[in-house]
Amino acid sequence: MGRPSTREKKLKDGYYIEVRNKGSKSGIKIRRDSVEEMNQAVEDYSRSKDIVVLGESKNGKWVAKEAEKKKKKLAAKEAKAARTAKAKAAKG
Repeated sequence: MGRPSTREKKLKDGYYIEVRNKGSKSGIKIRRDSVEEMNQAVEDYSRSKDIVVLGESKNGKWVAKEAEKKKKKLAAKEAKAARTAKAKAAKG
């Protein structure tokens, strides 16, 4: 017997929700192919379980998280540009 793997499992393309027992910290991930199917699963499971909508996964990466990272980078660049413009205005 070897030790268990430390690498995360690669996710298939689709929409994921996490289903937990009420009051639990961990749950299982469930994948659906479309948004409509995911919403139907949320309705079905929400009667007796806690549901966390994780979002869409493509090529093993979360689509929404990539968009958030891009927004954060853009906001950081804009903030830096504003600080430099403010510093230049104060100098001259």
